[in-house]
Amino acid sequence: MIKFALLCARGHEFESWFQSGDAFETQAQARLVHCPFCQVTEVSKAIMAPAITSGEKERTEPVVAPAESQVALLDQHDLELRSMIDAVRKRIFDAADDVGARFPEEARKIHNGLLPERPIHGRASFDEARALIEEGVGIWPVPPLPDEHN
Repeated sequence: MIKFALLCARGHEFESWFQSGDAFETQAQARLVHCPFCQVTEVSKAIMAPAITSGEKERTEPVVAPAESQVALLDQHDLELRSMIDAVRKRIFDAADDVGARFPEEARKIHNGLLPERPIHGRASFDEARALIEEGVGIWPVPPLPDEHN
C-alpha cells in the first residue's frame, strides 16, 4: 500500500491510500477518485516528500497535532451548489413516503397497479435498482451527501 498526497482541481489537498501507483492512475482515469471536500473527480498527485526509513527502530515522542489545523472551506460556488442540492433533496423527501428497505417491493407494486400511485423513497442495492430499471419501473437515485451520516 502507498499513501499519496492528492490535489483536486479546486485546490483542496487530501491524502489517500492505494495498492500501487498504477492503481491510483487507473482509478483516477476512471474518475473513481474524488475530493472528500467538494466531490470533484479531477484529482492529481501533489508534491510530497518521500518517506524513507533507516531500518533501525528509534524511539520518538508522540506527535501532538497543532491546535489549529487548516481545513478546506467551501467557496461561494460550492455553498450555492450545496444549498440547491439540499433544497432539491428536501423537496423530494418531504413530498414522498419513506418506505426504507421495502423500496424495491413498494415500487414494483405501484408500477404494477397493486398499490395506489404515490411518491416514495427508500433504499435499494445497486442490483435491486438495476432490476427495477430493467423492468421499466421509473426510479431516480438520490445518493446520500458526504456528511449526511455524521
